[in-house]
Amino acid sequence: MAPFEALYRRKCRCPVCWDDVTDAVTLGPDLIQQMVDQVHVIRQKMRAAQDQYKSYPDLKRSEIEVAVGDKVLLKVSPMKGVMRFGKRGKLSQKYIEPYEILDRVGEVAYRLALPPALARVHNIFNVSQLRKYVSDPTHVLAAETVEMDNNLSYVEMAKEILDRKVRKTRNSESALVKVLWSNHNVEEAT
Repeated sequence: MAPFEALYRRKCRCPVCWDDVTDAVTLGPDLIQQMVDQVHVIRQKMRAAQDQYKSYPDLKRSEIEVAVGDKVLLKVSPMKGVMRFGKRGKLSQKYIEPYEILDRVGEVAYRLALPPALARVHNIFNVSQLRKYVSDPTHVLAAETVEMDNNLSYVEMAKEILDRKVRKTRNSESALVKVLWSNHNVEEAT
């Protein structure tokens, strides 16, 4: 018996055929054809709804095709208080250095040639984490060397005080200090 019938101890009124279940139903070719047509209409409407729901995320998806030996940029996921791949902060770069593709692993994954500093990071990434790098001979990348701990984090030390200010409110005064940090330049001082 159907699960509905087992739970409620009565026949389920099928949405395909809304006849009263107490009536004696004779299954003729007309009734069967009517049920098949209704199922076909329901499937078409479900397929249309699925296509419409799928169209929204497809607008942001882009199929990236890269070959072995090409360079790609790796996406960094910024989170508050977490440093990933040597970058920290809300305004840090979204994509980091171009890395060479060693080989393709499956349909949507690639193995990258990561530097020795990132040896503890798994080197296989999904296509959604990569962006194709178009090389520009005038583009010069400044390589920053940051000494990292075993857990891929580093300690930020104050290097110099650049500016001081006193902020006055109605009842109190607060001292503000602009600090230059050890692993950042003057524009990134806080």
